[in-house]
Amino acid sequence: MLREISEGVAAMAENNDATRQNALERFGLWLAGWSEKWFPDAWVFALIGIVIVFGLGLALGESPSKLAIEGGKSFWTLVPFTMQMAMIIIGGYVVASTPLVYWLIRRIARITANPRAAIAWIAFFSMATSLISWGFSLIFSALLVREMSRTVRKLDYRAAGAAGYLGLGAVWALGLSSSAALMMATKGAIPPKLYDISGVIPLTRTLFIWPNLWTIVALMAVSILTAYFSAPSEDRAKTAEDFGLKYEPIDVTVVTREKPGEWLEYNPILILLVGGLLCWFLVDLFRNSPTGPLAALDLNNYNLIFITVGMLLHWRPRRFLRAVAQAVPATGGVIIQFPFYAVIFGMIVNTSITKRLSDLFVAISTPKTYALLVALYSAILGVFIPSGGSKWVVEAPYVLQAATQQQVNLGWVVQIYNAAEALPNLLNPFWMLPMLGLLGVRARDLVGYSVLQMFIHIPLVFLLCWLFAQYIPFVPPLK
Repeated sequence: MLREISEGVAAMAENNDATRQNALERFGLWLAGWSEKWFPDAWVFALIGIVIVFGLGLALGESPSKLAIEGGKSFWTLVPFTMQMAMIIIGGYVVASTPLVYWLIRRIARITANPRAAIAWIAFFSMATSLISWGFSLIFSALLVREMSRTVRKLDYRAAGAAGYLGLGAVWALGLSSSAALMMATKGAIPPKLYDISGVIPLTRTLFIWPNLWTIVALMAVSILTAYFSAPSEDRAKTAEDFGLKYEPIDVTVVTREKPGEWLEYNPILILLVGGLLCWFLVDLFRNSPTGPLAALDLNNYNLIFITVGMLLHWRPRRFLRAVAQAVPATGGVIIQFPFYAVIFGMIVNTSITKRLSDLFVAISTPKTYALLVALYSAILGVFIPSGGSKWVVEAPYVLQAATQQQVNLGWVVQIYNAAEALPNLLNPFWMLPMLGLLGVRARDLVGYSVLQMFIHIPLVFLLCWLFAQYIPFVPPLK
């Protein structure tokens, strides 16, 4: 049924919107060609960011010695976070490659044989899954792109990969894995100085308010339409084969043991025992969370959930370990690049750059312009600190202080931050790294189509952030 509906919509669009489709297609092809020629590798992008922030610090009067020392001191500060990101890739792949989930991926990949419709479906599932977990979305979408590249003839691999990345570039921070919203809903997670300003902001005032839900719907609709109409026609498509890639289905078969000593590797008894203990812990964790189950959904617990589910669904230790081994190569870019982004973080946070920017922000904001300034500032800062949670700690004190002064709803300020924070992800390939490892391409191969989405998202996000700010009343902080 889904296939027939998809094919019918595709046929109607081909007949009725040829002019608009061709214009957007030409622009997408131009951006793709430009990025393939000029866009640097993701690691080079990190080095460029260091140079830009160093120059900004000098322009603001900071000493070069201070910038260099603070940047170098911060090189290893993201090591725990780096490990968390690597585990997200491994955990997401382990779950996505289980027989049950991979069966679902293969079924979705057969919804349509139309290349444009396939890209639209990839965009939809990428954003829908990101509202639950951005880490799972990256891996699920990458495997869906790979599977569709096998089943859909003339599927443009660049546009499909960019569509699979839309979860991180559009709506992830408006969903359940929003670092900023989860932090503000948990008293123990809020830094004391920030708590004095904002108090606790429950999820009922951030994720579950009607403006946030309408923002999700608008962004998903616009993103899917853009992905569909900008996809290259079949005669201009660059397929996975054109990149020299050919994917075989993931092997989910059970291999029988060959030696007596391998008995425990193929027997589910250990999986059941250890998985049962971890499930016991997780149930207790969510049941006894003092501020509600959602407050326990931090990054470590997300990873533990996926590892536990992956163990249980793979059922046998040998098959679980095989999935882990297949996922590890995709973590290489994350492991080497995150320390260099930590240098950028250190130069901004531990020098006068943050205070200079915050003073300027508070000085120029008014009740009418506040929402737009927050969105613009969050988007720009996100290019240099591409980490939603870490950046919020830097930005929140003066952003929420100014919001209190201007009588702007604090919960909506968090969501303005979340909506705008996703925009630079469409340009900065930082979060694209897990997908790049699984898809076997470079950032420049996908960025053209993600930048096209960014051009369309920016005015829409800014408009929605400003518009809804006019209708949500200010609520005093909860302390």
